[in-house]
Amino acid sequence: MNDIASRLTAVRDRIAAACRAADRDPADVRLLPVSKTKPSELVRAAAAAGCDRFGENMVQEARRKARELADVPGLSWAIIGHLQTNKAKYLPEFAAEFQALDSLALATELDRRFAAAGRTLDVLIEVNSSGENSKFGLPPAEVPGFAAALHPFEALRVRGLMTIASRDRAARDFAETAALRDRLRGTDGLPGSYDELSMGMSGDFEEAIAHGATCVRVGTAIFGSRAARPV
Repeated sequence: MNDIASRLTAVRDRIAAACRAADRDPADVRLLPVSKTKPSELVRAAAAAGCDRFGENMVQEARRKARELADVPGLSWAIIGHLQTNKAKYLPEFAAEFQALDSLALATELDRRFAAAGRTLDVLIEVNSSGENSKFGLPPAEVPGFAAALHPFEALRVRGLMTIASRDRAARDFAETAALRDRLRGTDGLPGSYDELSMGMSGDFEEAIAHGATCVRVGTAIFGSRAARPV
């Protein structure tokens, strides 16, 4: 378990160094540990080392861990993977954040569920910046119209954008997503703040920070290589 604390220290040091290189304040970059496929015991160790929010891809896995770790004070959860509309009903049980909003049908269902629960949900619009068919998210050209259509959803608090960059052109994808976020932030009348820019994972988060990321999603560098997903 001590390995988790030392790995977290190393990742935080890398974030700080990347921020210094980009003339940014490290306090402006949020580390979101990604605990998918990892046991609750490792999440507990990371929480003991100062982490209070964890990213999960799968709703079922996140629900289970939320129950198993309900005794950890201040722990919260972010869903960062694609979400089927019929799974939205589970999020009010445990989720504080959703980083993969990409359809009005899903926004409608999330808003309905969270409003009924008397809760709000921080959401980020997922952008398919690479144009790869294997990735979810909206093409950049569709994001402004989608963002404008989110006005009716009072239980959803639009915070910004999320993207997963291509391996061979990460800098381009990060730069274009950052420019899109800045454009949205400067557009009058859009709902939301667009303060958040979730970009970068274990292999490329320094590059993402150089292009303005405010949240980096780090799994392997903290928890080690990903195990096969449990059945």
